Amino acid sequence: MNRKKKEITFYIMTILACLVAMTVVVVAALLIYDKIRQKDEAVEANAEIDVVMYSEEEVNLMLAEAVAQAEQSARAETSDSILNQILQSLEGGTSTVSTLRPFYPNHIVVVSNGRFHFVPIRDDLKQHSLLQENLQVLETGELQYVENGEVVSHKGIDVSRYQGNIDWNKVAAQGVEYVFIRVGVRGYGQEGKLVLDEKFEDNVKGASAAGIKVGVYFFSQAITDEEALEEADLVLETIAGYDVSYPIVYDVEKTGDPDGRMNQLSVEERTRMAHIFIDRIKEAGYTPMIYANMEMWSVLINMAEFEDVDKWFAYYDINLYFPYEYAVWQYSDTGRIDGIGGDVDLNISFKEW
Repeated sequence: MNRKKKEITFYIMTILACLVAMTVVVVAALLIYDKIRQKDEAVEANAEIDVVMYSEEEVNLMLAEAVAQAEQSARAETSDSILNQILQSLEGGTSTVSTLRPFYPNHIVVVSNGRFHFVPIRDDLKQHSLLQENLQVLETGELQYVENGEVVSHKGIDVSRYQGNIDWNKVAAQGVEYVFIRVGVRGYGQEGKLVLDEKFEDNVKGASAAGIKVGVYFFSQAITDEEALEEADLVLETIAGYDVSYPIVYDVEKTGDPDGRMNQLSVEERTRMAHIFIDRIKEAGYTPMIYANMEMWSVLINMAEFEDVDKWFAYYDINLYFPYEYAVWQYSDTGRIDGIGGDVDLNISFKEW
């Protein structure tokens, strides 16, 4: 959730709280008035009592009783209102996790391993300053970020062998400024074999010739220090001689495959694998980056360990929900770009390298 959305949610909840408080006061006042009226009627029926007086203790006791009754009534009404909002949201097709998020503005609500996680937002970590109203959705479905009437975001894509043969001149003509090209992957199984992407050489040569800036990524399944180092060295060896001016990315993902090797790692182990890869890339003089989605950043890796590393965030929603700073946003995996047959991942970045 971006700061603007959190502010709006805070204001709504504040107004709701004020309404509850006002309801409590009004109901309490009516209850006290009713008690006083009853006592007055009793006085009128007894001619021997001339003055009606209440001790401080009596007033405090009546107030406490009235407030307790009023709060119970107000809470019931507020609970019904919240439940009704949730019901309407779910009936409208909104996912459960998206429905819950507005009610927890100080947490990141994310599902991991079949459980809902409410992760407190940390003020000590870098947060972005992006505003929802500055994000524009074009007729093509593409996103761009605008400040003072000027587009300040940068259009990019990422590709692998799955995009087949690419006409890079047509891609460049679509305004694509940069591309992240897959170098290779490590297999899911026990063996964890390293495999180079069969289209890497064609893609890096074609993109560079078309004037598109190139970054690269490696899909990791490393489960030991030696394997993480092996992956980094393979990338450095493969890109030698090519103009790679954009970051080298450590792609850390939880896979849906039951044989996914990294799925069983602890947060500490997964964080260490990323450190080993990144440190090797730094030593070679390149800019490192980590690619991950909200579940990975929030629950499965220690994000605080990478405050000085650029982040590539995968999130297929136009709402700026994730509060922390990221340099690249992958916002779609079903984009269409002339020169590429079929779907392609779409990105915008908020900086250049």
